[in-house]
Amino acid sequence: MDRIRNPFSPGAGSPPPELAGRDAVMEQAKVLFGRVLARRPEKSLLMTGLRGVGKTVLLNEMERMAQALGYRTILVEAHENKSLAVLLAPHLRRLLFELDRLAGAGNKVRRGIAVLKSFIGGIRVNVGDVEFGLDIEPERGAADSGDLEVDLPNLFMSVAEAAEERGAAVAILIDEIQYFNTTELSALIMAMHKMQQRQLPLVLVGAGLPILPGLAGESKSYAERLFSFPDVGPLPEPDTDKALRDPIEEAGEAIDADALQAIFRLTRGYPYFLQEWGYQAWNHAAASPISLQIVNETTDQVTRRLDENFFRVRFDRLTPREKQYLRAMAELGAGPHRSSDIADKLGAKITTLGPVRASLIKKGMVYSPSHGDMAFTVPLFDEFMRRVMPVFAPGARVSGGVHD
Repeated sequence: MDRIRNPFSPGAGSPPPELAGRDAVMEQAKVLFGRVLARRPEKSLLMTGLRGVGKTVLLNEMERMAQALGYRTILVEAHENKSLAVLLAPHLRRLLFELDRLAGAGNKVRRGIAVLKSFIGGIRVNVGDVEFGLDIEPERGAADSGDLEVDLPNLFMSVAEAAEERGAAVAILIDEIQYFNTTELSALIMAMHKMQQRQLPLVLVGAGLPILPGLAGESKSYAERLFSFPDVGPLPEPDTDKALRDPIEEAGEAIDADALQAIFRLTRGYPYFLQEWGYQAWNHAAASPISLQIVNETTDQVTRRLDENFFRVRFDRLTPREKQYLRAMAELGAGPHRSSDIADKLGAKITTLGPVRASLIKKGMVYSPSHGDMAFTVPLFDEFMRRVMPVFAPGARVSGGVHD
């Protein structure tokens, strides 16, 4: 089979050849963008799901949808080492300068730039080599208090009013939104509250781990009235078949039904894993159709690739204690698991495990689907932990990811 024509492309955020099973959430985004353009209030979207379900792909597709409808867009990825303000400021500057080039009466765009300059001065952060250009003084008293929960809503209002004056709308898309701290998340929620109250043309579409609804609710009790939280999960078998079969057939080849069934069983419908199995099965097949035998022969290679890349990059960030904790979870199975059961496996008191549990949550390795329960954020990570640490010995010293 011609490897150049292989339709599959496993990678972080790489668009799949067939976006199967995501019609409902894409329709939600379409309605959101359309209603805001029509100046009708609508809840912004915060998608949630485990690693590898395609949230980043959906954000990219939603940005393209928004741009096709005439939106000005900002797409960023949150991470632990960069604040919300530093992340957004350069992009808001670029967006305001784009608006300034559009025809339209009034001076709200120039005011927006002045407010942004005040915001940067107020929060006292280094935004890199950002030259704001234009001979505009900061607007004193606007978004410069140094209190993010006060300043960010004021900044968003000035940006949205500038867009409205130019007959435009703004979509801010943020990936990995769970990495923002409590103050940042609260400020973001408060800013979107202002957008809804004033019916201004600025929407937020975010994506994060399943802890996101809980974080938003803890930050502001009214968050559930501002946002929809669509769950992006694994694909059911019919959509899994479509995600694999359609691209293969469009490339002029075929795949057997029992091969499709085997891939669904191995991947449990998680889109990233589907791309890996599809990619490797295509490359391994000498000729069409891709058979069950080809899938079976490919499985060891796919598992090695996942272990060395998708799983290992997360495993290597863990401390020995964190590895022990996750290995105890893996010993119990896929999960979720009661915290008390994990403590029993480790032979430890549950009260002593609070710090390691909190650290794993912060690193995005586990989450709490319900009170007292813990679950992996990475699909099939329990199987990986059993492979990389085949012997579970509670209390044993861990070195280099393998028990001594």
